Amino acid sequence: MVGVSTKTAERWLKDPSRAPHPDTRIAVAKALGADEGMLWPRAARSVVKTGASREIIQAYPYRNACPTTVWGQLIDAATHCITFAGYTNYFVWQEQSRLVDRLAAKAAAGCTVRFLIGDPESEVTRRREEIEGVPLTVSTRIRITLDALSKLKRIDGVDARFSDDHIALSVFSFDSEMLVTPHLSSLLGHESPMFHLHRMGDDGLYDRFAGHVSSLWESGRPVWE
Repeated sequence: MVGVSTKTAERWLKDPSRAPHPDTRIAVAKALGADEGMLWPRAARSVVKTGASREIIQAYPYRNACPTTVWGQLIDAATHCITFAGYTNYFVWQEQSRLVDRLAAKAAAGCTVRFLIGDPESEVTRRREEIEGVPLTVSTRIRITLDALSKLKRIDGVDARFSDDHIALSVFSFDSEMLVTPHLSSLLGHESPMFHLHRMGDDGLYDRFAGHVSSLWESGRPVWE
């Protein structure tokens, strides 16, 4: 269920001091419906995270420092809701193979798939294009996403809305896990930092960002009339 060998799991059981990587610990705890601190108390104590910081699984100085395998695992493991709230969401189509088919299968299995994207015709988009000054413009990247989404248009469970209010913050959520990128100055999205969060309780970091996206979603304009 978490992608490790039987021998690896046997080593965990034989040697209580041996603990897997933090991402694997979280995956095992989720699969067993148990608390990570109960399974590996020594490792949990060594992390010395308290309060809201417990929800930070990993921090990356650049978005593209986050392995594409992490994205793939989060997409494929989600069963309830997937939300892409990046301004263009362009890069996900480039980095994830057969994404249209994978998302269609998710929706068919009952998972809600949402895209919150910028308006390619808005003034906010135009100003951002001036700041970035790159050949592959913001509006072009948005239109590439819109073209990919057109293949999902008639699938129940898939929806898309326009919003310009998340130009400086991208949030990608997969059930109880989330990837968040605060965009820095004139840098492109892949040059900005990223945080991998796991929801641990009410009103934590995950919930604060999820509330931000929910508010924008409610006020967003439908992409498909």
